[in-house]
Amino acid sequence: MPLTATKRLRRLLATLALATGPALANEVADPNVVVDTSALAPLTASTPAGNPYRGQARAIEIGRNAFNQACARCHGVDAVNKGQVGPDLLRMDRACSRIADPSIRELCVLDNDDFFLKSVQDGKIRVGVVHMPAWKEVLSPAAIWTIRSFLESRRP
Repeated sequence: MPLTATKRLRRLLATLALATGPALANEVADPNVVVDTSALAPLTASTPAGNPYRGQARAIEIGRNAFNQACARCHGVDAVNKGQVGPDLLRMDRACSRIADPSIRELCVLDNDDFFLKSVQDGKIRVGVVHMPAWKEVLSPAAIWTIRSFLESRRP
């Protein structure tokens, strides 16, 4: 069935919106973001793998502030994504939560922890398009873990 001019125009506009949406995200991390993690235990070489601040109220509070400074522009204030360009981060770990075996579920969460840390530090660039800026020069690993803790606390 042939497409009408209106349908072709709608498809073209939808394609352009999808193609340029990620490009609208900032290509450079905001250097004005300030996250004070001095109230938390410092990270050391002996800190175990994964999020060391998981479930800690103070870390969650710091993480909320950090998220709203650094991430809300693309992922929504308090991680409530209402059509922002970035993905809904509250959906992280959904696959892990469906794993029945606790030891395998824990490995899944640790893998997601590692993926989250590296994604925030290094950003996301695909085919030369910056989908997410690298934050390693702005956010310390401790600050990134507080953001992860905040996001985990917001899960439905």
